[in-house]
Amino acid sequence: MPGGGDTQDLKLEGRLASLRRRYPSIDDLERRARRRIPHFAYEFIQGGAGDESGLTRNRAALRGIEVVPRYGMDVSKVDTTVELFGRRYAAPIGISPIGFDGLMWPGATQRFARAAQASNIPYLVGTLATATIEKVAEWAPDVTWFQLYPLPADDHRVSFDLAARAEAAGAKVLVATLDVPVRVKRPRDLRNGFVIPFRMSPKHVLDALLAVPWLFALAREGMPRFANIERYSGSDGDAGPRFVQQHVGGGFTWEALARVRDKWPRPMLVKGVMHPDDAERAMQLGMDGVIVSNHGGRQFDAAPASIDVLPHIARTVGKRGTVMLDSGVTSGVDMLRAIACGAQGTFAGRAFMLGLAALGDHGATHVARAFVEEFGSALGQSGITDVATARRAPVRHPTAWTKADFERWNEWVGDDQTSGALRAASAA
Repeated sequence: MPGGGDTQDLKLEGRLASLRRRYPSIDDLERRARRRIPHFAYEFIQGGAGDESGLTRNRAALRGIEVVPRYGMDVSKVDTTVELFGRRYAAPIGISPIGFDGLMWPGATQRFARAAQASNIPYLVGTLATATIEKVAEWAPDVTWFQLYPLPADDHRVSFDLAARAEAAGAKVLVATLDVPVRVKRPRDLRNGFVIPFRMSPKHVLDALLAVPWLFALAREGMPRFANIERYSGSDGDAGPRFVQQHVGGGFTWEALARVRDKWPRPMLVKGVMHPDDAERAMQLGMDGVIVSNHGGRQFDAAPASIDVLPHIARTVGKRGTVMLDSGVTSGVDMLRAIACGAQGTFAGRAFMLGLAALGDHGATHVARAFVEEFGSALGQSGITDVATARRAPVRHPTAWTKADFERWNEWVGDDQTSGALRAASAA
């Protein structure tokens, strides 16, 4: 007779197998999520900046990439694992942070952390998560990474303290966010009254009453809060949201990043890099790599698709640091496309959030397993048996930015220093 723990494990495996049959794609999850969470929460997950062209550009660019399969290969043993900063993970996929995640699905931070630990993939928990970095590191001691938002007030006092807390908690990697220099307009959020501090209007209450699964989760978890911030803002009422409204943002300068780098003793990345010169500068500051990202299309709608600038950034700094991709990844095939274009790993945010919204507490684990399984299938179907070989796969990327694309702008504005640095880096 199996023990109680074994019985629970078998039930979970059966539940996850059933979910894979019923919801095999992110599109399936999206349709179910729309019915289970309040409209304002769904719109926040799905929305982007401005006219949302950046958001759609991410998906279109990834879908346009072709990888030529090679048949007749022995793919009876496919290895999806990848080594990142001294640890081997199940696959080159991680969970990206989504600010105020607990309002999208109450308890989201904990569910992400536990799913990442169980699936052995990185969890990049954010500054604006709804549980503290200390609690996340307890739930996911082997896979916790920390994304640091800039808090410029008082010479980044809070930024440095958050980094120190992440170090003490045991976070494996620190990721500094570069791409939030100013606040942006997200029309969906404005139309829905989704602003900070967030206040429930009669319309929001009606939306919530129609989302019964979300209400049950809220009753269990309580109102979400900016847990990492409460040490600095206090925990009364709107103190946390007011602190976020007043202090979060403004962007990291390169000088501030250099100071964080000097104090952080473990691997450190810069997230939000879209130009090879910025990647080069990050490496010169002693960073261990970069995450190429346009913030999921949520910051600047005129930005190129992340995947389109990835190849030249990888050629510029990929031999000296780890280059990863965030924004637009929704499947194992997308993971393969990114690896073939030069990434050493990928992150996804919306897909995991939609998993929770659609399926509740097991949703993040369902999505993690789907990514790993789909990636293994994509490797095998391509005649590839491991991640290292995938980086040499024959690929056609029609919308990729070239070295000439980047240099043309520098020459037009007469930026001799920038274009010179790019040429030197590209020649290295």
